[in-house]
Amino acid sequence: MTPQADESSPSPATADSAAALAAANINPQSGLATDYLNHFNEAIMLLEMIPDMPDCVEDFLNWRPLTYREHFMASGFKAREQAIEAYENAAPDIRAEFDRLTITMTSILTAVASATKDVHRHETRAALATQAVGWIKPMIMRAGGIINGQGRETDVDYIMNH
Repeated sequence: MTPQADESSPSPATADSAAALAAANINPQSGLATDYLNHFNEAIMLLEMIPDMPDCVEDFLNWRPLTYREHFMASGFKAREQAIEAYENAAPDIRAEFDRLTITMTSILTAVASATKDVHRHETRAALATQAVGWIKPMIMRAGGIINGQGRETDVDYIMNH
C-alpha cells in the first residue's frame, strides 16, 4: 500500500512559495503587502499636519492616488514584481474586499483634496483634514487586517479570539 499525501499539508513548492512571499514582506495567505498602505499613511500624515501647519495643505494637494500596481512600480520595494504577481494571484474575494476598501479611501482623499482646493479659510481646511483622518485611519487598519489574513472576521471577533 502506497502512503497518500495529506491534502492539508502544503506541497514543497507551496511551502517554498509561501516562505519566499513571507521573506519579501508579502503575506502568503492574502498575497498582499502592507507596503501599499504607506501610500495612504503618507496622505494621513499630511492631513494631520494641516491644522498646525497650514502650508502643508500644498503637500497634501500634491499627493496623487496610486493603484496597488502603480505604487509598487514606482517604489523602491525590493520585491515589487513579486508583490504585483502575488496581488494579481490573490484569492478573488480577498482582493475584491481589499480593492473596495482602497478605492473608497482613494475616493475620500480625492474628494477632500477637491474640497480643500475650493475653500481658502484655514479653519475649514483644518476641519476637512481632521474629518478625513477620522474616516481613513480605521479603513487603513481594516486594510491591514485584510492583508494580514483577518479579512473574514469582524474586529470584535478578532480581538476576542486572539
